[in-house]
Amino acid sequence: MLRRLYDWTMDLAGHRHALVALAVISFAESSFFPIPPDVLLIPMILAARQRTWLIATVCTVASVVGGVAGYAIGALLFDTLGQPIVVFYGYLDRFQEFQVRYEEWGAWIVAGAGFTPFPYKVITITSGVMDLDFGVFMAASTISRGARFFLLAALLWHFGPPIRAFIERYLPQLTIIFFVLLLGGFVALRYLF
Repeated sequence: MLRRLYDWTMDLAGHRHALVALAVISFAESSFFPIPPDVLLIPMILAARQRTWLIATVCTVASVVGGVAGYAIGALLFDTLGQPIVVFYGYLDRFQEFQVRYEEWGAWIVAGAGFTPFPYKVITITSGVMDLDFGVFMAASTISRGARFFLLAALLWHFGPPIRAFIERYLPQLTIIFFVLLLGGFVALRYLF
């Protein structure tokens, strides 16, 4: 089943509408969706190495624009839309404590979360709630999201076919590692902040 899902994702990555799908996932992940865009970014680059930089650019721009949507949810719609998202990720009980830290370290929190597997949508929403300076938010988001996606793209572009062979050979183990890291991000969100 995992192999069929991988093959389907690789086929999707080579589809003519793959960039649109990547943009939608990148946008949604920055504001409400739990799955990171890496699940499509990686196979897209492996399927079309000649488009690596375009793929990374689309992913970055859509992610930053999605971050603006998350910021707007926090600033304008927290009670109706933002709070249920924060509750879904299990963060509401520690939200006030986090707000105190956010006042002092907001830009660094955005930059750190934008680069790591930490659930970025919680940070974008919190940035809006805390009225983090929008220019600072945009700069930190653009730098961190761009660094994350372009670094991944550069590694995939450089190692290309060997990394694809490695992924295909160790797909079950890598899938487990990916979901452990994803779950670890949610656990970190719940217990560290």
